[in-house]
Amino acid sequence: MAPKVLISDKLSEAAVQIFRDRGIEVDFQPDLGKDKDKLAEVIGNYDGLAIRSATKVTEKILENATNLKVIGRAGIGTDNIDKEAASKKGVIVMNTPFGNMITTAEHAIAMMFAVARQIPEASASTHAGKWEKSKFMGVELTGKTLGVIGAGNIGGIVCDRARGLKMKVVAYDPFLGQEKADKMGVEKVELDELLSRADFITLHVPLTDQTKNILSAENLAKTKKGVRIINCARGGLVDEEALAEALKSGHVAGAAFDVFSEEPAKENVLFNLPNVVCTPHLGAATTEAQENVALQVAEQMANYLLTGAVENALNMPSVTAEEAKVMGPWIKLSEHLGAFIGQMTDDEPIKAINILYDGCASEMNLEALNCSLIAGIMKSINPDVNMVSAPMIAKERGIKVSTTNQEQSGAFEGYVKVTVATPTRERSIAGTVFSDGKPRFIQIKGINIDAEVGEHMLYTTNNDVPGIIGTLGKTMGDHGVNIANFTLGRAVAGGEAIALLYVDGVVPAEARAKLAETGLFNQIKPLQFDVK
Repeated sequence: MAPKVLISDKLSEAAVQIFRDRGIEVDFQPDLGKDKDKLAEVIGNYDGLAIRSATKVTEKILENATNLKVIGRAGIGTDNIDKEAASKKGVIVMNTPFGNMITTAEHAIAMMFAVARQIPEASASTHAGKWEKSKFMGVELTGKTLGVIGAGNIGGIVCDRARGLKMKVVAYDPFLGQEKADKMGVEKVELDELLSRADFITLHVPLTDQTKNILSAENLAKTKKGVRIINCARGGLVDEEALAEALKSGHVAGAAFDVFSEEPAKENVLFNLPNVVCTPHLGAATTEAQENVALQVAEQMANYLLTGAVENALNMPSVTAEEAKVMGPWIKLSEHLGAFIGQMTDDEPIKAINILYDGCASEMNLEALNCSLIAGIMKSINPDVNMVSAPMIAKERGIKVSTTNQEQSGAFEGYVKVTVATPTRERSIAGTVFSDGKPRFIQIKGINIDAEVGEHMLYTTNNDVPGIIGTLGKTMGDHGVNIANFTLGRAVAGGEAIALLYVDGVVPAEARAKLAETGLFNQIKPLQFDVK
């Protein structure tokens, strides 16, 4: 059955057509996002949800999203999505961080010009029939110091444009390395130095606990007298009450805001103050940007629903379409390894998971493999767990996850080995992918084997004595269970041995009871794997 996507905000017809061209069923209801009750009522029918900013994806909406796999936000901001609830539900949240970068950066530069030359007030005055040429004395940008808080994608473009305007650019960004700063032609500084030196300050960071009110009353007091402040990033980055006081006192000469702490902003303490330029969140509002992000989100969602490729996800590691092709069997192997461990330890809590990647496996997207493996383990606890929700569930349960990489160390081109620790023991299993693309188990409890993975399997342990093969074969036959593949392994002759049977159906409880009656087996465990 073809995936089904709901578009609940206004996206272009070209974006809608992308879904259709890829064979995805689309329900285009651009005003539905404004009706949260109706959205909650119908969301369970869809595999994907494409939105802009009008749709609010709340925990209540997600509770009803029984089939939802991905939410695509056409744009960069995801404040309107409960990402924690989405992660717990196993829903990928994607955005399009690059589609409107140029537009947003250009708006910040435009706002800087507007506040530097008091263009809106001068325009209003002139429209009113006044000719107040001497009233609107501006300042040049050339030679001035621009302080950029956040030198990432959009901030980096602003830095480039400002240098073209012959401004001196200083940047504060904890993630900006010195080599990158040198390449950008900006001076990397701490926040306090930026505040004291900048003639203009522009913000380009997301709203987080660390950045909320980064321009607080205390930090505004540290700024250079006559500074002008531009915010085209997120409301809440500046203490608006404190900024209003600084504007009234003359310490801050002007401000240009496209975003506000509460939106839509019908009232705000900054409104109607002298030399304050305000626009209604227009940063991404150009024809080109709106089209770009709409097309991009449609492509990303279609790629995920059809190929498993994950791009620009906020709650899961990204996997390109090329990686998805190569890694598909390895992701499946990781899930099988996790499922084996999870089913074997369903009677006691897991304290720690260590994953070893050897050879070619160590060069892959390990975050994605980790997520798949942890999901396999967690499914024994909750069948609804997937790659998105599993890491969060593991973290909530206090499970420590560690990863080790190593170069090729044996006969296999690469393999994955997982070891889990419980309060009483450790369990381990290793696997690889053969040239036929099929995952194989190659080691259990340190004992080497070569076992194909089937939907239904039976795992037994025993002392290495004669008669095990015959007993297993006869018992399965007596109960109508056909054996597709039979794998044996032992540590040493006469020591501990294991058997792994790939069978054509569920092993009945009666058959397992019959095996137990023989007294030959230390452990008898039916296993099930999702091999689709």
